[in-house]
Amino acid sequence: MGVDMSNPPNSHIKDFFASPALSLSLAGIFRGANVGNGEAAASMEVEEGEEGSGGGRREETVEISSENSGPMRSKSDDDFEGEGEHDHEDDDDGDDKNKKKKRKKYHRHTAEQIREMEALFKESPHPDEKQRQQLSKQLGLAPRQVKFWFQNRRTQIKAIQERHENSLLKSEMDKLREDNKSMRETINKACCPNCGTATTSRDAALTSTEEQQLRIENAKLKAEVEKLRAVVGKCSPGAPASCSAGNEQENRSSLDFYTGIFGLDKSRIMETANKAMEELKEMATTGEPLWIRSVETGREILNYDEYTKVFGSEDSSINGRPKRSIEASRETGVVFIDVPRLVQSFMDVDQWKEMFPCLISKAATVDVISNGEGASRNGAVQLMFAEVQMLTPMVPTREVYFVRYCKQLNAEQWAIVDVSIDKVEDNIDASLVKCRKRPSGCIIEDKSNGHCKVIWVEHLQCQKSTVHTMYRTVVHSGLTFGARHWMATLQLQCERLVFFMATNVPTKDSTGVATLAGRKSILKLAQRMTWSFCRAICASSYHTWNKVSSKTGEDIRVSSRKNLNDPGEPIGVILCAVSSVWLPVVPHILFDFLRDEARRNEWDIMSNGGPVQTIANLIKGQDRGNAAAILKMKSKENMWVLQDSCTNAYESMVVYAPVDTNGMQSVITGCDSSNLAILPSGFSILPDGHESRPLVITSRQEERSTEGGCLLTIAFQILTNTSPTAKPTMESVDSVNTLISCTLKNIKTSLQCEDS
Repeated sequence: MGVDMSNPPNSHIKDFFASPALSLSLAGIFRGANVGNGEAAASMEVEEGEEGSGGGRREETVEISSENSGPMRSKSDDDFEGEGEHDHEDDDDGDDKNKKKKRKKYHRHTAEQIREMEALFKESPHPDEKQRQQLSKQLGLAPRQVKFWFQNRRTQIKAIQERHENSLLKSEMDKLREDNKSMRETINKACCPNCGTATTSRDAALTSTEEQQLRIENAKLKAEVEKLRAVVGKCSPGAPASCSAGNEQENRSSLDFYTGIFGLDKSRIMETANKAMEELKEMATTGEPLWIRSVETGREILNYDEYTKVFGSEDSSINGRPKRSIEASRETGVVFIDVPRLVQSFMDVDQWKEMFPCLISKAATVDVISNGEGASRNGAVQLMFAEVQMLTPMVPTREVYFVRYCKQLNAEQWAIVDVSIDKVEDNIDASLVKCRKRPSGCIIEDKSNGHCKVIWVEHLQCQKSTVHTMYRTVVHSGLTFGARHWMATLQLQCERLVFFMATNVPTKDSTGVATLAGRKSILKLAQRMTWSFCRAICASSYHTWNKVSSKTGEDIRVSSRKNLNDPGEPIGVILCAVSSVWLPVVPHILFDFLRDEARRNEWDIMSNGGPVQTIANLIKGQDRGNAAAILKMKSKENMWVLQDSCTNAYESMVVYAPVDTNGMQSVITGCDSSNLAILPSGFSILPDGHESRPLVITSRQEERSTEGGCLLTIAFQILTNTSPTAKPTMESVDSVNTLISCTLKNIKTSLQCEDS
């Protein structure tokens, strides 16, 4: 069975919205998600709907491109006076001229009039009455003619913008069709069409070693199952026990005769899934005494005595295994996405990985037991594998196999539950029982205006293990892998998609970029850069980390990898160095400091202490800290830097990379960014989990507070050799060692926490 265990950096961003012409007025609704519909509508900050609707605040929008400017023809007042009237004479007169309609009178504006109105349009697409009166006197036109010219101009720009956007989407769809066709041809040549067994061709394009092994194992197991069916009479004894089992059997739901890769049958799986679904509904909707809100932190805490009373207890020491710790958390939030697309993002493993890039390093659908009913996936059951990460190599990842069950509860509610099955883990690998899911997941409720209310429950049973002292509190408290983290990430990603698909963007939120195509191209590149960064710095089995000491005493983890043919990164040997430290600084203060271009020269060695100029800044969330920016180092004329900053209720990231100037200029104009090589470095900022820590240091005395400090992870990636066959050298290790040491020293000096 084929499984994709990686997060391709060049993957296309999925369209989570039905209409590509989604307006930022949706973001206005998003901001009003927790208020009534009337208040939500009142909070809109951008123009919405057709011209002359009179709704919404007038906001200057991005000018779409010079191709929209040009001479235009407008109708004069004559067009609106007596239009469509007929000039009739006496009926007794037989002249045919009497039956002709009076021709409409049109007025052609002069080149000078158009030039003046164009000049005002660039400054103010929505002139007020006073401006229109003044312009009409200056040009010798009636005020209504000026008004109608501006209306027609805005309508024309909107139409050109939509045609341009449709053209881009059509070209992207054509490209996806070609990619899909090519992949299908490759798969058909590389493996058996029935069972996926690899062919003998040395050039079979299997995506990974893991996929090849799973395909072979799956084929063997299916053949064994066919033999067993023949013995018990479920299929004719003469039927071949090979990979061709007949079209009728292929078309049936595998759940109808499922014996499972691990020997599980239908009744066992459905019994476990239904029981888990009932437990999830209780856990999501029941308040006290099952859940008690902490006075100190405000988080909900599971009353485990009440839990065992309601759901029964499980032996914490199974088959002689070490005792395990229980992590349980619950979080409720509102996200801006429609229910069917949110459900699809959970049931499609690729979309699921893209929705949670900072939490999932690997994910795969091991087997689809049932596809569910139609496109809604109601009743879908699938066996999945996931490797859950933290953005530091100092905390091990958690690997877990689980069954995911999707069910529609009523017309407005869906539930998605994950639960581990003991026998699956026993039959796979003893190391995987370190973490298992008790009934976890989310209840999704459809709200108005495309909103969803999500209640997230995360319930894990993990084998106790040694965690680095610095991360012990944040991991053992359940913050790192808890419901709050998952919910905050989901809200951030859905918000990013709203701003990505928006077509009516205020100028103040999209400075330096003249076209929507350019804005989308930059945001897509910034998102790919952040995904690549998340994948590069975790403790996943993708990497082998070696520990070295920095010149200032911090522990540094170093790992190397070879890029052979990925156009999204430089070809050659890439060295990644990561260090994590605790700083007595409030997380949002550190985040604001690192993303501030005015203070970048205080810590960034590449700037050589010189000023930094912002070429473009694109807001991609309601918090203006969520933005993608293009920066120029004035000390290096030919050096541009792409920076992506993200923040939510739990964690923040500032990711950046030097970019080719010519390549970046083409991206700004809207060209495809998938082949632009980029190697990100950056920072991950987490709270330390000590809400009541004593007084901490911030950048300004008046901002000192009793809030906890933060955990900062700093990572640098460098290309050590353009030849993929080369090996990392000690000189390259010393280089990244120096980079990390100097950068950390500069940050501590600027924030006055050298003694931390």
